[in-house]
Amino acid sequence: MLDLFLTFAKVGLFTFGGGYAMIALIENTCVEKKRWITHDEMMNITVVAESTPGPIAINCATYVGYKQKGFVGALIATIGMTLPSFFIIFAISKFLNHFLEITWIAHAFQGIKIAVGILILDAALKMLQKMQKKPMPRVFILCAFASMLLINIFSVRISSIILILAAGLISLIIFMIKKPAAKVGAGT
Repeated sequence: MLDLFLTFAKVGLFTFGGGYAMIALIENTCVEKKRWITHDEMMNITVVAESTPGPIAINCATYVGYKQKGFVGALIATIGMTLPSFFIIFAISKFLNHFLEITWIAHAFQGIKIAVGILILDAALKMLQKMQKKPMPRVFILCAFASMLLINIFSVRISSIILILAAGLISLIIFMIKKPAAKVGAGT
């Protein structure tokens, strides 16, 4: 239990930029170093955690904790993930009224923004490399990338929930079309 708590406390303490930036560190720690989950489970956790309410990194920590030690493990991992951020934000709000107005801190956060972008890109590239080499996932990735690019270029405001639901609906339709075709092919 202590290892679970300390592992996620370290992730929560040393990762800036939110859940997407934490995915790379969670994967490195939980999949490659500790082998608590497989890469496929990490991919599934990421998808489910993105689709459910709450921060993605906390949802990932909760799942890994649950898989390791049940409900208590989920609670311990979640507390480990959130406690460092809570104390840091509490200290900043309590003691430093104009925290970001301090020049060297403002410059540090500019550098952190770049590092966060690189961490998110790293997580995405690792997922792409380990993804199944089938046409359908590649089509989804290309469509999602094109949609995001066009939405940003034309400053269209579309909720990410709509995009997630649309991708889920399209996947469901494709699954329903393939299922009868597979039964027909198996019956011949």
